[in-house]
Amino acid sequence: MRLPLALATLLTATAVVSTQSLPEDHAERLALGTRALASARAANADAAALQTLRAWDQRVTDMARTGEVRRIAAVADDMVPGRVAERYEQRHQGVRVFGADVIRQVNTFGQAESVFGTLYDDIGISTVPRLTPGDVTATLDPIVPSVKGGRGLELVVLPMADGSYRLAYTARVMNASGWNSRETGPIRRVFVDANTGATLRSYNDTWTQSSTVGSGAGVLGDQKKLSTALQSGKFLAVDLLRPPDTRSYGSFPKAAMITFDLKNNITYAINVLNTGNVTTSDIATDDDNAWGDPGLVDAHVNAGYTYDYYYKRFGRKGLDNNNIEIWSFVNPVRASDYLTYYNTYSDLFLNAAYLGDGNIYYGVGLPSTVTLGGLKWYPFSGALDVVAHELSHGVTDYTSNLVYSGESGALNEAFSDMMGTAVENFFQTVGTGLGQADWLIGEDIARPGGIRSMAAPNTFGDPDHYSVRYTGSGDNGGVHTNSSIVNHMYYLAIMGGTNRVSKQTVTGVGFDNRALIETTIYRAFTVLMPSNATFSTARAATIQAARDLYGSNSAAERALAAAWSAVGVS
Repeated sequence: MRLPLALATLLTATAVVSTQSLPEDHAERLALGTRALASARAANADAAALQTLRAWDQRVTDMARTGEVRRIAAVADDMVPGRVAERYEQRHQGVRVFGADVIRQVNTFGQAESVFGTLYDDIGISTVPRLTPGDVTATLDPIVPSVKGGRGLELVVLPMADGSYRLAYTARVMNASGWNSRETGPIRRVFVDANTGATLRSYNDTWTQSSTVGSGAGVLGDQKKLSTALQSGKFLAVDLLRPPDTRSYGSFPKAAMITFDLKNNITYAINVLNTGNVTTSDIATDDDNAWGDPGLVDAHVNAGYTYDYYYKRFGRKGLDNNNIEIWSFVNPVRASDYLTYYNTYSDLFLNAAYLGDGNIYYGVGLPSTVTLGGLKWYPFSGALDVVAHELSHGVTDYTSNLVYSGESGALNEAFSDMMGTAVENFFQTVGTGLGQADWLIGEDIARPGGIRSMAAPNTFGDPDHYSVRYTGSGDNGGVHTNSSIVNHMYYLAIMGGTNRVSKQTVTGVGFDNRALIETTIYRAFTVLMPSNATFSTARAATIQAARDLYGSNSAAERALAAAWSAVGVS
């Protein structure tokens, strides 16, 4: 079978045309790509705001009639009864315009409540390519395979930085030499000119970071229960307790989640990750259901905790809301082989990544005698927030699909950090020790201290205000670095405090009321957010979500508006 791969790691245009600015107490101005779409609740907006919203509502309707946009999803909102979120992709002569989509929220009367997104005007290029897909495929590294769906090679219209448009083929491709570079990455999104064959754009698309009950100790030495399956006298790391995926993936069991053991065989692991060739014989097994591999135990158990959080908090059924199987891959290499393989395959030691279509791999850490950056590194599956972070990339994959570059990429990473911390707060007791809930990321596997801080991003050298954001080209335009601005906003909205740069003080909703902010963030990022969103978009979408859920001027709306302002996002 072939394993779908499209990674997201844990560690690391044309002129804007604006619509009328709306009053702050009624609606947030939203500048996106080549457009600025106004979002407002009609019941609370003044006449000008309502007029703007209706104009954009009519624009989407008219474009849908002419085929300029195509509705690809209409999702009933489980959190606000009667609401439906319609997602439209822009098309030019039937070809998708990359990064151009709008989300229109409608009520039971069919009236628009909000519109967010990016649209492009005056494209004016032919969509008949000179090159065939076969011509382009032959020039690319192996295209990322998938047995669970997803796009392969696709013809798109690509908006360019100089305001022009090009017809291009795009695909995620496997970069076999990229396992030791978070800049190049093992998975890249490549755009090839459909007429000349020239590479127009390329960026790292590695998004990092009958049943029985077994037991085993995790990375922290804590005893845990595992959902397993007995088959032919052996226990398999197959979760049949949670709702199973009813779709068929060849001979693989229909289950909620499966954990695969690559058995520290780096040659085999690289083959699996580079080609997608994985079989049922790779499923982790144990003879007596007393599991002795801590990293494997945590990968299996923490995936279950993450599933439970999304279901209990939001009623979500797995990553795609349809219980797609979660496949976790552990032990790609031995930590003790650090000296032999680290320089070539550092990501297999010190990273975790979402592989697309519900698949995740976890690095093994470093030997106990080795420190890097002043830290000791343990198996990445040993941190609940890390596992939840990676799986939350899967939720993004099936909802907003935020483009993994620039501000939209930073929002992608921030959503995973925010949900990772939310899962930790849901299941763990508050404290500063190992296995306790706090506002650090990865503190249980990168000791002491973790890799990021929501409460004080600056202590890790990360920006805590938009004015000091990273503006370079590295890290896909700062997707990990600038995520800390949004993370800090989230912390302030819950816990309150004063931003280091702006000196603005925020009154948060309080830890015991954190579900208000968690639910608002979840709804905004999964229901209202377009794929090419900016931080300003995120501000508007989260405030809209708070109004939809809790009403105008609610505690959640006030806390979020103040927190976004404190970190310099207007």
